[in-house]
Order: sequence, then structure tokens, then C-alpha cells
Amino acid sequence: MTDRVVRVAIVDDEPLARRGIRLRLEALGGFEIVAESGNGRDAISDIERERPDAVFLDVQMPGLDGFDVVDAIGAGRMPVTVFVTAYDTYALKAFEAHAVDYLLKPISEPRFAAAVERVRTLIQSGSAPQRLVLRDGARALLIDPGEIDWIQSDGDYVRVYVRGRGYLVRHTLTSLEEQLNTRQFVRVHRSTIVNAASVREVVPEGDRGYRVLLRDGVSVKASRGHRDAVDRLLGNPALRRERADTSY
Repeated sequence: MTDRVVRVAIVDDEPLARRGIRLRLEALGGFEIVAESGNGRDAISDIERERPDAVFLDVQMPGLDGFDVVDAIGAGRMPVTVFVTAYDTYALKAFEAHAVDYLLKPISEPRFAAAVERVRTLIQSGSAPQRLVLRDGARALLIDPGEIDWIQSDGDYVRVYVRGRGYLVRHTLTSLEEQLNTRQFVRVHRSTIVNAASVREVVPEGDRGYRVLLRDGVSVKASRGHRDAVDRLLGNPALRRERADTSY
């Protein structure tokens, strides 16, 4: 099947910068430039009207900046977004705004090509662009949600387990649950969320609960009160234990 053409908006207050992005996209092929904006206010109108698949968005512009554009439209309604700027101080804020990449001017050809490939892949696959930002004071971690195995509340913190390593960060379990794909992440206990892709087996434990066994050997308690969530896990064809093997 032929990949569809990706519709792109370019937002930058510098005409030369807009032209550079346009020429590079045209050279790569498979992209249609549906809007070019020189300021944040026009960008909001253009994005709302054209509904592009992706936007290359300058951070610093007179009046409304790139983050103001995201706030006005809403992060959840934005196209796949690549921030472009001459300053490296906005990278964390960009990823908190759900950007898929952050390009520093002057942009090298390999770096631009890598960003474009990421954009194209996300759009063609229909995946939701997401980079989870975990904060603990001045410390911040940028994590691919797919690499998370499970999350557990720990007092005023949560401990996020990524490929066997735990990170203690100042978040609530509910706030993280709201940021995660609810089809992939399942709350199996009031204090525990698991990545369904990390689950190897679900087994009953007495008459009140269950144990969720993860691929790395960790055993996580699941409560009877979250039976619907456990049912979702049992419905996962990747799991070894079938629904018929487990009685409630």
C-alpha cells in the first residue's frame, strides 16, 4: 500500500526559515505544505482551518509564541508537532507539550531527516505521539511510555519501573494514568498500574484477588475491586493463561 501524503503546516516568523523547511520537505517527497504562518495568531487560524497532519513550529515569535499556539489549540488537538528554535532551553517544555521532536537552528540535514522520518512513521502507523515527562523537583526524565513495565504509588511519590529499573518521582498515580494510553496501561489495584504488553500471566490468589506476573519475573498484586481491569488482561491473546483457566 502506498503511503499517503502528509499534510504539513510551517510556522516561523523568519521567511528564510520557512523556505528552508519547505524546500527540504519538497526534496524528501511525500509532503504537501498546506499552510505557512509568520506569527502565532495566524498559525492558530491556519491549523484550525487546514487540520494538517504535522506542524513545524517555531518557539520564539512576536506576540504569541509556539507554546501559546499549543495552549490555544490544546495539546490533545495539535497535529504531530516538531518544535524548531535557535535556543536549547525549551526542550523539556516542548516535550511536556507532547512534541515528537525538537530541532535546533541551524538544522543539519541528518537531524532534519531523522525528525521527518519520526513524523512520517507516527502518522502512517496512526500511533499517538507521546513522551512522558516525569518530574522530581529540578530533575526531569523523558521516557517512552512503551518502555514502562509497571507503576506503583509510594506515599507522596510514585515509583515508575522502566526495563527493570525503578524511578521515584513526585507525581500521583492518577495524574500519570491520565497521561497514559488507557488501552495499554491497566490499573489492577488502587496503588498499581501495569503495562498490558509487559504481562506474562494472571493467576488467582485465594478468593479475593489475583497476581499479575510480568515478563521480568515481578509479581504484582491485583485486587478483586479491579476485576474489569483483570478481565482486560485475560482477554490479551499474548497471555499464556486463558480466561477459562481462571475462576472468580
